Amino acid sequence: MADTSAQLAVEQIKQYIHTHLHEPISLIQLAKHVGYSMYHVAHLFKDETGLAPFEYIRRQRLVASAHALRKQKKRIIDIAFDHQFASHEGYTRAFSKAFGIHPKRFSKLPKPNDWLIPYQTIHHPQSKKEHNEMTQKTAIIFTQIVERPKRKLLLKRAVQAADYFSYCEEVGCALSGQSKPWEILTQIKEALNEPAGCWLPKQMIKEGTGAYVHAVELPFDYTGEVPEGFEIIDLEACKMLVFQGEPYDDEHYDEAIGALWERIEKFNPEVYGYTYDFDIAPRMQLEPQGWRGYIELYPIRLKQ
Repeated sequence: MADTSAQLAVEQIKQYIHTHLHEPISLIQLAKHVGYSMYHVAHLFKDETGLAPFEYIRRQRLVASAHALRKQKKRIIDIAFDHQFASHEGYTRAFSKAFGIHPKRFSKLPKPNDWLIPYQTIHHPQSKKEHNEMTQKTAIIFTQIVERPKRKLLLKRAVQAADYFSYCEEVGCALSGQSKPWEILTQIKEALNEPAGCWLPKQMIKEGTGAYVHAVELPFDYTGEVPEGFEIIDLEACKMLVFQGEPYDDEHYDEAIGALWERIEKFNPEVYGYTYDFDIAPRMQLEPQGWRGYIELYPIRLKQ
């Protein structure tokens, strides 16, 4: 995509956000508004602004709520709800962190004429370059090598999915926010590990299906039920290189994922005598959970 097209798409997204700032906004809505996939919109927006879409939305709502505190005779809880914050406590915490002052105290300060909050008041990089430099300085990854035995992979395919967002669009989402197949996979008692998003090797992709699936690893001798629409494939024993990022606030999950991806791109396993082996097993991503950091697993083998 040309730079001008990217800038135009981002401006359209920003306009949509400002028009619907007091309403729930999903990544699906933003993607449909500009005609791209959710995955592409998320990365496009962050590349152009240095901010994830939901981070931008949250900050714009905080700025708008600050104006409302000064101009409207409303309770703080009502202002919080007007700007899509779920609770008084959550809004107060977010406002205080962003502006360094409690919203109640802020609302009672003297009012300059047509008072405005500089956008820079909310701490964020001033440019994409500064954002990237900041990410490189602060993002730390932890690595370890784990052994995976010969096993089976229970998976649900999609038609075109190449990533999490396009997969969920195809197979649907459950009430938890995860994909419907994920809800089924979490109930498999014989699972060796937690469910994962997987990018399948080329030889494991069936004609007319996408590269990305949700799946769970099972013992090689598993003989249990296979849920309708799912299938099982065999995986050979292998080593997996685990990449784990730092803990993060759950609302900033996409920023944490992007930071880890940047570090993985620069990681050279050959320094440690290994090379990636994407023919033997899928690359896997575990469910993003802020308390433990974002985690991905890459299949590796000893370098010849």
